[in-house]
Amino acid sequence: MIPYRPSAAGAVLAIIALALTATPATAAPTRAVPREVGQAATVEPPPEVLDAMRRDLGLTREQVITRLGNEEQARRLQPKLRTKLKDRYAGSWVNQEGTLVVATTDATATTAVTAAGAQAKVVTRSLATLTSIKSALDTTAGKDTGRKVPVWFVDERANTVVVQALDTAAGEAFVAASGVDRAAVRIETITERPVTFENLRGGDAYYISGGTRCSIGFPVTQGGTQGFVTAGHCGTPGLTTSGSGGQSQGTFQGSSFPGDDFSWVAVNSQWTARPAVNPYGTEMVPVFGSAEAPVGSAVCRSGSTTHWHCGTIQERNTSVTYSQGTIFQVVRTNVCAEPGDSGGSFISGYQAQGVTSGGSGNCSAGGTTFFQPVNEILTAYGLTLSTVNTQCAGHPNHHFNELTAHQGSFGNYIPDPGIYPPNGFTSAGAGTHTACMDGSGTARMRLSLQKYTCCGPFGTPVWVEVATTGTGTTLKSLATSQPAGTYRWVVSVSDSIVVPTTPIGEYYFLGTTSPA
Repeated sequence: MIPYRPSAAGAVLAIIALALTATPATAAPTRAVPREVGQAATVEPPPEVLDAMRRDLGLTREQVITRLGNEEQARRLQPKLRTKLKDRYAGSWVNQEGTLVVATTDATATTAVTAAGAQAKVVTRSLATLTSIKSALDTTAGKDTGRKVPVWFVDERANTVVVQALDTAAGEAFVAASGVDRAAVRIETITERPVTFENLRGGDAYYISGGTRCSIGFPVTQGGTQGFVTAGHCGTPGLTTSGSGGQSQGTFQGSSFPGDDFSWVAVNSQWTARPAVNPYGTEMVPVFGSAEAPVGSAVCRSGSTTHWHCGTIQERNTSVTYSQGTIFQVVRTNVCAEPGDSGGSFISGYQAQGVTSGGSGNCSAGGTTFFQPVNEILTAYGLTLSTVNTQCAGHPNHHFNELTAHQGSFGNYIPDPGIYPPNGFTSAGAGTHTACMDGSGTARMRLSLQKYTCCGPFGTPVWVEVATTGTGTTLKSLATSQPAGTYRWVVSVSDSIVVPTTPIGEYYFLGTTSPA
């Protein structure tokens, strides 16, 4: 477990993944896709995720919630249709509404695609054909000695392969050298070479021998060993890492770069892997798994330089050439990043997607960022992704966090309560409020529902507790009927004061449902 130390409320005392940004997109009307029988209702994301998607994608609150629900449907449906279509499958993506579109080379297959709940598109080339063209370009990468062709990828939506070059002549020569069908390739010119995002200056993430700073991707385990995955260009086996405060952290166990861009670090016993991503706000974003999100899906990135930003997945199976060499089969996004964000996490909904590799642009003007898929890293090193195991995921509102403390005037440490949402929520009518909380540290915690009443001295708000749970059990449930009003959920520690040598506890997961 991490050594206990005082921190500001909402800070995280654990190994956690980092965050995201993207170029604003035009909002489109968003409709809900019918759910499968037995599927849980759409889950409202943590406020940091909601705010970032509204900012970076130009969506309303309702559009964000609906889109995430639709994209969850698409993640479930895509592998089923890919298996059904076999060699007739030509790719898939989600549109601005979050609806899955599936391409096929067989017009007679459109009925089955539509019946399954997706939109169908008939195209000329199968995904296998496009992939073989892209693979031929991969083998040509070494011939681009001037490094004037830094990016190429399969564009499933356009049913073609795209080559991005610094000038058209270089792109044409690159395609000709590969021997592929020129008609299947679109050449685009770009003005900026992609670069990796490590940085030789101070920061608050993790540091590699020599002072380079990168960002943690996702916490993992290998047997009884805890650690995290990150970018391969951040370090090589044997190099040591330290935390943002300079404390000893771990050692690189494996690394692949170029070709791939991934590595993993095993940490010492002072660190604990948390199944979460840090959105640089008041809560953590829980990780439930690593289901691959389709092209077009919203995705967010966390990094130690630019923190939390969002965008969309542009293309999979992309190759990109940096000054150090070519990386194959990464994912292209319109999320921005800057030096020091390398290795940070990409997450779609609550599903881990990958670790930040490199890109171009910045988070002031916007940019393009590539990520290394996380599932390939897990397979390469026999790692297990740290995920949330909770009995409380069925509620529409999720909160995942760890209590912190502040130092009192007598040197003791006083727990800071978790308050959700910080400013409360309003129920227009009477009804039942329900909540469920569990986690490895919840035996010392209690869960309460408080009601707002106005006002205290100098107009300060007064919150009165109307229902609460006890302590002593890790799984806590609360159901209470209340009149209309403004309420908030509060998670607190049973101890009134804890001394510096006593940790507050582990993380907790809270699911809540309240009348509108």
